[in-house]
Amino acid sequence: MIISHEVAGSGPAVVLLHSTVCDRRMWDAQVPALVGAGFRVVRCDLRGFGGTPVPDRPYDNARDVLDLLDGLGIERAALVGASGGGRVALALAARWPDRVTALALLCTALAGQEPSTELRAFGEREDALIEAGDVAGATELNVRTWLGPEAGEAVREQVRRMQRHAFDVQLAAEEDFPQIRVETDPAAVTAPTLLVTGAHDFADFARIADHLAERIAGARRLDLPWAGHLPALERPDEVNALLVDFLGAGAGLLAGAEAAGS
Repeated sequence: MIISHEVAGSGPAVVLLHSTVCDRRMWDAQVPALVGAGFRVVRCDLRGFGGTPVPDRPYDNARDVLDLLDGLGIERAALVGASGGGRVALALAARWPDRVTALALLCTALAGQEPSTELRAFGEREDALIEAGDVAGATELNVRTWLGPEAGEAVREQVRRMQRHAFDVQLAAEEDFPQIRVETDPAAVTAPTLLVTGAHDFADFARIADHLAERIAGARRLDLPWAGHLPALERPDEVNALLVDFLGAGAGLLAGAEAAGS
């Protein structure tokens, strides 16, 4: 199965991988900016989110994204991942490093990371609301938790719609198939890497970024003092400029494309 996706623009490929609070609609503000900068932009929905149905067998998100690239005839791509999408991007970059030209991780999660007391308490509260049948309450909990102080009501409503859709789709599934766990070593990443965190996020994600900065050669580390967990939604223009600069000047993708076309 090829996961649901959209493609826009032409040039070096950039794949946008959403947070598991959201779906591919979280990148609405990034697509035109990246296309305008000269990139071919692919954004997709992971299984159980947006337009991709829940899995009907054990699944591997990183393999799904690789299959999508193969189906689109894309040999190499930059990956931009937010939170859970960052975990997928990191797995793909570590397992198939020759397929990844650059890696930008925004408040990324990390497989196997032990959650803090605060993050565990959030998970327990979410589980309790879901078990009580209060899906609306669980949705609001996520909106309050994952957006920083810069997020206005329009952004909160956008996250509310995406999170509620994910809950509705996933809770309606007859069976909960597991994600296939494959051990990945961040040190295997060879692509230029940017690690971004938000000062208003859980401390877990800063610790993850610090850990990855030590393991990935040459990784650049950046903390945004204004950001919560979803900076691409909270200040899209600032994040757009950051991504265009990193992918273009920092990773040299546009310069490489211009040289190849000359």
